[in-house]
Amino acid sequence: MLHLIKYNLLVKLRNFNMTFWPLVFPLILGTFFFFAFGNLNDADFETVQVAMVQETSPNPLFSFYIDQVKKSNSDLLNIQEMDESAALTALKNKEISGIYYNEMTPSLTVNAHGIPESILQSVLESYNNNLHTIQNILKKHPSGILEGLSQMADTRDLVQELSLGGKTIDGNSQFFYALIAMACLYGCFIGFGAAITLQANLTALAARRCVTPTHKLKLILSEQITSFLLGYTDVIILLIYLRIILKLDFQGQIGKMLIISLFGSLIGVSVGLFVGSLGKLSEGIKVAVILAISMVCSFLAGLMNSNMKDLVEKHAPIINRINPAALISDAFYCINVYNDTARYYRNLVTLAVMSAAFVMASFLLIRRNRYDSI
Repeated sequence: MLHLIKYNLLVKLRNFNMTFWPLVFPLILGTFFFFAFGNLNDADFETVQVAMVQETSPNPLFSFYIDQVKKSNSDLLNIQEMDESAALTALKNKEISGIYYNEMTPSLTVNAHGIPESILQSVLESYNNNLHTIQNILKKHPSGILEGLSQMADTRDLVQELSLGGKTIDGNSQFFYALIAMACLYGCFIGFGAAITLQANLTALAARRCVTPTHKLKLILSEQITSFLLGYTDVIILLIYLRIILKLDFQGQIGKMLIISLFGSLIGVSVGLFVGSLGKLSEGIKVAVILAISMVCSFLAGLMNSNMKDLVEKHAPIINRINPAALISDAFYCINVYNDTARYYRNLVTLAVMSAAFVMASFLLIRRNRYDSI
């Protein structure tokens, strides 16, 4: 078995197409992802420019609240006091994002819809909510008004965004999880090339191998192990590139990430072996089939659309239970986001069972092939 693995490995390393694209394409795509949105969460938003128009009877509570907002976050708002005509001109020329009218019932005027306008509206709504709270305290518990005001004056962030597992999560990491899953499935091209070398009607090398007394299952297992080693190496290189070169910290344990990649590479190679063993299909059709399988599975796992996996989970959850790419990306979520050990092992077991099923199916398909002449 060892000498079979050795020579299979040498043959595959000399096949440029088999080793180049499964390794290089995910690296290129990962680089594009990184430059497209890898540091999107670190982007700085500009301070919102807003005008304050003081009416004849200004509201001192609103002025006090705006001052507290500016003290708690000096980069959030840049407020300029103007008269109404100057403010409307600045708003029309897009020099400011909105106008606050400081009156007994404060109001806001905007002429667009976007992040700055949403921030201004949120500040005004927060003031109205606090005012309503103060009025309720005065009605029901007037003795607690001082304590209530002191707590409301503390405008520090009271909510910290955490995942269910207690780890912060970059919203764009899901694309990279799906990318790793795609790289694992690209092992199907290596497995497909291995299956071709086991069918005597396709290559001269396969014809020579078929007349040897070596058991077909041993040939298939040696091809799968060799293909797995190549595919797994490709995925490890991708992980090193993402974590060390691009410095993407997935917050997870590297050991568990390698285990997920191991099972992912197994399923990729096994799918390639199975499709390559379908003797009645031409080589071109088989390539189209494995390309379709890898890309459709990656698409459903969220590689092109971040909401796709959730949509599938909502309308057809069974697909996520049998989609190898979804299982791989979900396993990454389990260690980086959910901290769900049971779900993590369930995904790995499913991948292992599917890999074994595809290998046995490949063995049955190749074993029953008979040739009139070789």
